[in-house]
Amino acid sequence: MDLVLTDPPYLVGYRDRSGRTVAGDDNDSWLLPAFSELHRVLKSGSVCVSFYGWNAVDKFFAAWRSAGFSILGHLVWVKRYCSNTGVLAYCHEQAYLLGKGRVKRPPQPIADVLDWQYTGNPLHPTQKPVRSLKPVIEAFSQRGGIVLDPFCGSGSSLLAAKILRRRYIGVELDRAHCETARRRLGK
Repeated sequence: MDLVLTDPPYLVGYRDRSGRTVAGDDNDSWLLPAFSELHRVLKSGSVCVSFYGWNAVDKFFAAWRSAGFSILGHLVWVKRYCSNTGVLAYCHEQAYLLGKGRVKRPPQPIADVLDWQYTGNPLHPTQKPVRSLKPVIEAFSQRGGIVLDPFCGSGSSLLAAKILRRRYIGVELDRAHCETARRRLGK
């Protein structure tokens, strides 16, 4: 694989306003095995971009490092709205840039703060916007390269890869989300 771009369960027991949940979000038993396999199939010198749950970052860091990834950077997407309010008003999404081996600087490095396009989440409770994922795919893969998303949900990362003329592989446990991704990809 030339790039892994994924939005795994955040380990927070997520439930959206309409009661939708995310498979695997209630335990971390899959975390290290999944990222160990991602490290195994990713080409040396390539990156994995993984969204994560900030309140479980210690578990994600432990799994990423145990799997063999190095931490290269942190990406933040600024939202024009807040998705939740508690002690803080949460107005961003975030992902870590993880490396396998010696990762070369991309020809056009992207900023670590990016713009978020709200989707309204009609297709998945944590649907990511295709437009917001495209700069990551452009920066860290080439046309014809393979983008892997092992937690592909409704297929936003796969659709972004397709638009940018990358090949793509998606894996999704939830049959309904898998069918949604297929429809979006015209399959």
